[in-house]
Parts: sequence; C-alpha cells; structure tokens
Amino acid sequence: MAKEIATVLAAARRSLEWLLEWVVIILMIALTIVVIAAVLVRLAGDSFSWYDEVAAIQLSWITYYGAALAALKRRHIGFDSVLLSFPPRLRRLALILAEAIVLGFFILMAWAGMLVLEILEGDRLVSLTWVPVQLTQSVIPIGAALFIICELLSLPDYWRRTMAGISLEHAEIEEEVEQEMQNAERR
Repeated sequence: MAKEIATVLAAARRSLEWLLEWVVIILMIALTIVVIAAVLVRLAGDSFSWYDEVAAIQLSWITYYGAALAALKRRHIGFDSVLLSFPPRLRRLALILAEAIVLGFFILMAWAGMLVLEILEGDRLVSLTWVPVQLTQSVIPIGAALFIICELLSLPDYWRRTMAGISLEHAEIEEEVEQEMQNAERR
C-alpha cells in the first residue's frame, strides 16, 4: 500500500513539475515579448499606456509560480547545513517545526489572498479597464495554494533524505562538480 501511495505521489509531483515549468516558461516568453514590443514602440517615438502595469503583473505571476516550482524541487531558501548539524531526534523536531511554520504562513497567505479578492471585486486595471483586478491578484491565493501542494508533495522525499543526513544543497553541488569534471575530461 505504501509503495502505491509513493508511486501516485511521484507521478503527481512529476506532472505538477511539468505543468509549473511550462507555465513559468510561457509567462517568461510573454513578458519578454511585452518588454521588446514596448522598447520598439518607444524607439519609434510612442509608448504603450498599459506597459508598466502589465509588466509588473507578469513579473509577479512569474515570481509566484516560480516559487511554487522551487518549493516542489526544494530549491527555495533553506538551511540544510544547520538542520543536518542537529542530532537525529532534534533534526526531526526541527524539520516538523520548520514545515509547520512554512505551511502555516502559506495557509494564512491563501486566506488573506481570498479576502483581498473580495475587497477588489469590481475594480479594473487603470490602463486596461476591461481587465478585472481580481484576475491579476488571483495569483496570491493560487500561488499560496500551489506552494502548499508543492511543499506537501516534496515532503516525503525531503524527510527521507534529511533523516538520512543527506543535504539537497550539497548533493546538487556535488552533481554539478561531477558533471564539470566529466566535461573537462572529454575536452
């Protein structure tokens, strides 16, 4: 039974990772297009009235969805070295406390984001009056919910590695060093 659950969680994690990667890529491409278009129009002596507002919204969306992706890959700010310096029992307690604090923060953020959406009902962007502000700010509760889901999906593997004394930060660095050594040998 545990193996089936692990398989389902791994599949969900891979699917969500794929989806978030494509969302972030599409958002980055869209922002790049908007910035290039705005620069070209400005060079031609004109400007888009909506550029600043839309670019700021796009950047915040990239930040929220990118943060969820970072949480899924456990690449957000962490303190593996500090956590791994604790004895196993204290490490377990510290990890539980850290996860509870992170999850609590994002639960609060999702709840506050929903309240913000209620307050913004009926408001429209200044430069694009047909776009509801609720749409642009929906990234707050959606991003928080995605972060929670990603944190929970990545927790079993993180727990296993941390309890085994394996640092995700150091493992990534060691993989990069190994890859560079192999590249150097090929040259």
